[in-house]
Amino acid sequence: MSPFFFFTNIKFFKLMIGKLDPDERVMNEPSVLEKINTIVETLQWETGDDIVVEIGGTQVSGIDVGEEYNKKWQSPIGTRKYNKDAFIVIKNLSRSPVESSKPNPELKQHHV
Repeated sequence: MSPFFFFTNIKFFKLMIGKLDPDERVMNEPSVLEKINTIVETLQWETGDDIVVEIGGTQVSGIDVGEEYNKKWQSPIGTRKYNKDAFIVIKNLSRSPVESSKPNPELKQHHV
């Protein structure tokens, strides 16, 4: 399975988290999707935006170890491992600027 997941036209719903009484819990803790929904609303992303979720902090074995190898230290070629500090990146490709940087005409070269 690829470590990249692509979502397009994600629909987000408003959620309400609250309590009636200080000791009475109305709803369970928010799920991961509900937390992401809250972040998306805070960033004012829209329903039609092209959103990509990527997993970072992974490594893929690129060495062909053959048929007999030390399973404790080596992995077959193409094996993906997730580090203990792996992380998730959520990108909104619809809002990514594609404009390249432009040189500042006021700057002069110090070395000619």
